[in-house]
Amino acid sequence: MRRVTAWCFDHRIAAVGLWVAGLVAAFAAAGALGPSYDSVMNIPDSDSADGFAALDEHFPELGIGNMSGTIVFRADQGVDDPEVRAAMEDLFAQVEAGFPGADGIARYPGATIVSPYAVGGEGQVAHDGPLSGRLAYAQVNLAPTVDMTDASLLGGAIDEHAPALDGLEVVPGGGALAAYAPPDSELIGLAFAVVILIVAFGSVLAMGLPVSIALGGVGAGIAATLLLSNVYAIPDFTLTIGVMIGLAVGIDYALFIVTRYREGMHAGLAPREATLAAMDTAGRAVTFAGITVVISLLGMLLMGIRMVAGVGIGASVTVLLTMVSALTLLPALLGLARERVEVTRWRGLIAAGLVAVALLGAGLGVAPLALAGAGLAAATLLASLAVAPLRREVPRRDPRPVDQTVAHRWSRRIQRSPWLYLVTGTAVLLVLASPLLGIRLGVADEGNSPEGSWTRRAYDLLAEGFGPGFNGPLVITAVADPAPGAGGDDPTAAVRALGVALARTPGVASVTEPLADDPADPGAFVLTVVPATAPQDEATSALVARLRRDVIPAAVGGSGLDVDVTGTAAANIDVTDYLGKRVFLFFGAVLTLSFLLLMVVFRSLLVPLKAVVMNVLSIAATYGVLVAVFQWGWGGSLLGVAGAPIEPFMPMILFAIVFGMSMDYEVFLLSRVREEYDRTGDPVGSVADGLAGTAKVITAAAAIMVVVFGAFVFEDDRLIKMLGAGLATAVILDVTLVRMLLVPATMELLGARNWWLPRALDRRLPRVTIERRTPRPAPPLAPEPQPQPVEA
Repeated sequence: MRRVTAWCFDHRIAAVGLWVAGLVAAFAAAGALGPSYDSVMNIPDSDSADGFAALDEHFPELGIGNMSGTIVFRADQGVDDPEVRAAMEDLFAQVEAGFPGADGIARYPGATIVSPYAVGGEGQVAHDGPLSGRLAYAQVNLAPTVDMTDASLLGGAIDEHAPALDGLEVVPGGGALAAYAPPDSELIGLAFAVVILIVAFGSVLAMGLPVSIALGGVGAGIAATLLLSNVYAIPDFTLTIGVMIGLAVGIDYALFIVTRYREGMHAGLAPREATLAAMDTAGRAVTFAGITVVISLLGMLLMGIRMVAGVGIGASVTVLLTMVSALTLLPALLGLARERVEVTRWRGLIAAGLVAVALLGAGLGVAPLALAGAGLAAATLLASLAVAPLRREVPRRDPRPVDQTVAHRWSRRIQRSPWLYLVTGTAVLLVLASPLLGIRLGVADEGNSPEGSWTRRAYDLLAEGFGPGFNGPLVITAVADPAPGAGGDDPTAAVRALGVALARTPGVASVTEPLADDPADPGAFVLTVVPATAPQDEATSALVARLRRDVIPAAVGGSGLDVDVTGTAAANIDVTDYLGKRVFLFFGAVLTLSFLLLMVVFRSLLVPLKAVVMNVLSIAATYGVLVAVFQWGWGGSLLGVAGAPIEPFMPMILFAIVFGMSMDYEVFLLSRVREEYDRTGDPVGSVADGLAGTAKVITAAAAIMVVVFGAFVFEDDRLIKMLGAGLATAVILDVTLVRMLLVPATMELLGARNWWLPRALDRRLPRVTIERRTPRPAPPLAPEPQPQPVEA
């Protein structure tokens, strides 16, 4: 690490140039290939997966196993009105032609239409209720070659080319055709991060370096994720998750290193030696912390679901590249800044504040505010050429002695009554975690889309015209066993008996007639069951379980038919059950590996055990808050959400991210405490001194994380809202109750036992150090280029 740091510092122009060239090349490659997102949730060894396989084999023309959507239209004059019919059939033709451009080339190919006006399409017209004869839909089946981005663009084209007739409303429906736009809430987080960094450290350059490192790492992560989406199943929201985590950890990592660099400068070190010392301490902690986050995220591969694994891969790559940015790009930037990190002029301070205003305006979508902030920032820099006071230095604040800081006094106060604070903090976390006992997992659908979106409008219209269960139909596949003697001489009769049994089942609204793959010699059949309840209703899950457990076996026993219940609703139920069973395997693997890593680094049994227990408590409390807000609806009106089940993969994603970031703070705090303990041998004073030495930077880093994550609550997507709220809550709980309360209390109670490790185990464990205790000589300076003689 010292050699890499020395090279980047000495060859700073080359190092920055390599980063810029790498980013340009990566984005050029990503732009040339384009994204290819995949959000299909394939559940291994499930009834729904077997049913989808049967559909692909015997009914490929239906396209049920692929992405699909709908075109929902409501006409006051009736859907059979000649003018309405002509306009809609023209739209259907354009969709199947791919909306060709002026050159005749299809812009969005790969869609086929099942029209309500075609033979057999009568079931796609509402015949009951207030919308009878006035509501219909066309099924839009997409080819396997159509990715999520192209499908979203197709939905936009359908909305744009919808017929403009009086009394006619046309909306694209289904998740595949939903509008997708990259979120811009990260700009709000950056705006507040700029202010927090300036207030905390009083230096514009000390603020700018962490922001630059975060942007560089996130930029590399975005390009890498776009490229990886072409070779692995990565869902579209992975990019948002990567941006959220990358900005937060990037600023954090650079912040810890810059803080150590400034401490070295204050101690009288030259810029080069201060950079090496910072990397030898904080840089090592950053490396270990970043690896811990990456391991935690990659733990999602244990779930065995490609989409979930894709989230882990995309997010971990962003964190990894952000860490590399902090370890390579930051030394180069420190080589360019040198002593100027400690110098802040009024023009820079004012301009930085105005840039924060511009970022806030851009994030909120207020263009005048963004333009005004950017314009005034540029005007301030230009005015400083003529206005001398703007070029003056801002007075620096002298740092307080360690024993006079608020953090040191706070730690001493806790250490005087450790049991009181330990019990109080634990009780608060347990109370917050209590709603977790009532958690209900379920996959969100278009009914949870933002109000006003076309997919939500289509969902509501279909529910009103065809019943609440219409948006989550169950597809029943029945495949005859071709083996001789398999039983059952007439599969058609067996399937009809199955249809009768399904129609008589309580909770079933309707059942379609069986459709055979070959009417002359049928070998497979498909039926559609419409539940009487909505897809997210618990009664629908109970219906699926009853059909699989009781109704179908009783109806087809001995017939030789292999019957599966599939469809989107059934697949969502299967993924919820699957993840619910395997999530504890994921938790156990991540916790065990993290315990072992901390034990190796800190040479202790109790420190990693305590860290694991406290992190589990804070994560459980975070889950409890999410259940209260997003499932029970407490305060949901403030966030624009209604009560609904928690996404089944949300606890896992939150655990991976939160646990990794909690370990970041644990590593930074404990490494400083261990450094003080090795220096003084005082188990009590080392806790107070370590907390005082890291409290300011941890508090600033946590505040930045809270605003970066919290800004995503302003997004429309429920999943992003939930993730942003969960991460912000987790950071608040971790920094306030865990790092600043429970850690000092428990370390006071344990005393020197904090660092106890059996000798036999100590001899067998590999030795890994984060904070280097003994100074090493700096690598020699790179030789200066010598002028070459010029021949006459």
